[in-house]
Amino acid sequence: MAQYGFLGLGIMGAPMAANLIRAGHEVTVWNRTAVKCDPLVLMGAKQASTPRELVAGADITFAMLSDPAAVEAVILDPEGVLEGIGTGKGYVDMSTVDATTSQWVSEVVTEAGGRFLEAPVSGTKKPAEDGTLIILAAGDEELYGEAAPLLDVMGKKRLFLGEVGNGARMKLIVNMIMGGMMTSFCEGLALVAKGGLDSSDILDVLAAGALANPMFAGKGPLMARDEFTPAFPLKHMQKDLRLAADLGDTLGQFMPSANVANEAFIRAVDAGLADEDFCAVYKIFTD
Repeated sequence: MAQYGFLGLGIMGAPMAANLIRAGHEVTVWNRTAVKCDPLVLMGAKQASTPRELVAGADITFAMLSDPAAVEAVILDPEGVLEGIGTGKGYVDMSTVDATTSQWVSEVVTEAGGRFLEAPVSGTKKPAEDGTLIILAAGDEELYGEAAPLLDVMGKKRLFLGEVGNGARMKLIVNMIMGGMMTSFCEGLALVAKGGLDSSDILDVLAAGALANPMFAGKGPLMARDEFTPAFPLKHMQKDLRLAADLGDTLGQFMPSANVANEAFIRAVDAGLADEDFCAVYKIFTD
């Protein structure tokens, strides 16, 4: 039976790995904070002591890490991925990083004999739990085909976008749009409150018209109740907006709304909201 590894068991990685285990796959897990492996071990996963051990024992390894620095650390650590990757082994990085980081990972993994696929996801905690993520893959097309049954356990839709870097770019663009939508939404809700209107009424108006979307419908009632438990931490949205702004600078693309949204999220991080849900950016418009 094929063996699979999963590196990174945060808000997204833990439910994604759990879905693979529930689907009957043999999964070995690792996380820098080892106690986060415990619930998955109880479900039947094995636990590796290092990324090297995990990768060495897996046919395909999936990684879901927080940012480019975490991705680089797991790769280059003395007991890291490069020390365990072998000829023909697959490495699928589902983290949200910039194209340059993804291309670097591809180069070092393939130079060590492995095969690489980037596969960042669109979706937050609930879609990760439900296996309804949207997966934006690029890189080794043969590995994409082999990993497809597992990707289908974790997501409801997957796209193959060609060469490495295209998946990273697409994910940053998606999150850039989402961040801009959220800041506009927050401004509108704040203006509703300041104008003496009822937030439930604006939510009804939005839900009934062309602006209806799952993010407004899901986050609006939570924001009205001051519930900001992280499904997608605010600090990660700010990171993605920064990377999207960097992409725009690299390509010479005029992106005023993305840069304004990034400034709003930077202010929210500075206000101590980094570990709350990204919709907590609302608080900087109401304080």
